[in-house]
Amino acid sequence: MPQIEVGAILEGTVSSIAKFGAFVNLPERRSGLVHISEIASEYVADVNNYLKVGQPVKVRVLAITPDGKINLSIKQASDNPAPQQRERCAPRPQQSQPRPTVSRSSAPQQGVVHGPTGDADFEDQLKHFMQESDKRMAGNRLYSDRSRGRRRGRG
Repeated sequence: MPQIEVGAILEGTVSSIAKFGAFVNLPERRSGLVHISEIASEYVADVNNYLKVGQPVKVRVLAITPDGKINLSIKQASDNPAPQQRERCAPRPQQSQPRPTVSRSSAPQQGVVHGPTGDADFEDQLKHFMQESDKRMAGNRLYSDRSRGRRRGRG
């Protein structure tokens, strides 16, 4: 009889179904939960569309909590990994055209060379962002000080 330990693949029977998953009877008179996200490799809206009470299932033990609850997975017990997950990880194709560079400053800076690297445009954008951020932070501090009453009644 296989022992119930993390990583083990066991045969069980669906004992009940809930909105969030299915409870499975395991060997040694134990039971565990297959969460709805561990039933199939695709999105599962309704557990009843995938499992029925009394159905035999093959499950992998994901975890055993200190209080004895057993977390199970049907999709990880199958021999084939989910093909949808491999497709999602594929890298995006790179664009062959360079992005147009836009400078946010109206006056050109002296000593800055605008080249194909775009470093100068980034520096301009960063400088503009920092100036705007400083203005907003000063306004927030002034409002915060006034609302707390720090500017009233000194003296």
